[in-house]
Amino acid sequence: MRRSSLSGIIPLLLLLAMGEASAHATLDHAEPRVGNTVATPPPEVTLWFTQQLEPAFSSITVTDSAGKRVDTGKTRVEGSQMAVSLRPGGSGTYHVKWHVLSVDSHTTEGNFTFQVGQ
Repeated sequence: MRRSSLSGIIPLLLLLAMGEASAHATLDHAEPRVGNTVATPPPEVTLWFTQQLEPAFSSITVTDSAGKRVDTGKTRVEGSQMAVSLRPGGSGTYHVKWHVLSVDSHTTEGNFTFQVGQ
């Protein structure tokens, strides 16, 4: 009888563990796409996440290949989408760093690059 009670608890524990793992807002996709090459500098970078975000605690910074910030510093958040406008820039590698707080109070952060030009 003891073996049957353990076999009922194990799936429940796995289900709870999977629910906790999915409780963080993760990057779903971005525009420009992660690692993509675009012909001209985009007017903004937009990120979509798997959960709703807290606007006051979520941000994006974008730097050019020289390390100079090219974003305006005014991140906009609507639901699970976050965007920031970019100043006109040149070609090269752009570095995007993001930090978000989801509505369930978990923070996540990450970064990626995209290329402008050839």
